[in-house]
Amino acid sequence: MVSGALEELKRAKRVVVKVGTSTLTHETGNINLRRVEALARVIADLRNSGKEIVLVSSGAIGVGISKLGIPVVHKGTKEKQAYSAIGQSELMGIYGKLFSEYGCGVAQILLTKNVLEDAVRKENAINTFCTLLDWGVVPIVNENDVISTEEIEFGDNDTLSAVVASLIGAQALIILSDIDGLYSADPRTDSKAQLVPCVKEVTDALLSTAGGAGSKRGTGGMVTKLLAAKKATERGINMVIANGKNPRVIYDILDGKQVGTLFCAKE
Repeated sequence: MVSGALEELKRAKRVVVKVGTSTLTHETGNINLRRVEALARVIADLRNSGKEIVLVSSGAIGVGISKLGIPVVHKGTKEKQAYSAIGQSELMGIYGKLFSEYGCGVAQILLTKNVLEDAVRKENAINTFCTLLDWGVVPIVNENDVISTEEIEFGDNDTLSAVVASLIGAQALIILSDIDGLYSADPRTDSKAQLVPCVKEVTDALLSTAGGAGSKRGTGGMVTKLLAAKKATERGINMVIANGKNPRVIYDILDGKQVGTLFCAKE
């Protein structure tokens, strides 16, 4: 099963890549331009090779807070929505500039759950994705935090990335995080924790072992990634969690190398 999944990753043409806030920013909360530039270069290069890449990007709230340059006093729902309104345009401006340096166009797609639950809106979203990919444009997706409250209160873009992968018929989902993958225990508190190279099924027992948020800058932790893996693999999509500190890891994953934690698609 594992070798078969690795071979499928090598053949994957349509791929969803998700990056979290902790991957996109420094410890200061400011945007990590070196990393974002490296990410843009890798994705543009993969597009040049014939692959179709969709980027699901967090970071709007963090970038908005950083852009304001003032101490954060409140982080309630209305404040988060306002930070997102500022940060999303700033983030897309950065992506647009960096991707353009490698001859690659980008497009913003903001989704809410009601779009995906309505048949007509869902079809429109699918058509937009497919048209952009046909044109060689990289869709950059985020939850529409400005008008949606449920996601920024209780969730993360991990689940959204799995939904998008299923929506567009992707063959692979790559989640780049600030951790190397799934561990047998929390490596921050247990020196004996071991990286789990492969998971054949996301069980309730496995979900019960997952902890909370992964970092102070991101809202998602391992549990949201495991839920995304469950959703993706049940729809026949192989998923990998890997450390995003060097975006070139995407090359290794799509070359079929054992990197991070591989979640095998159900047959």
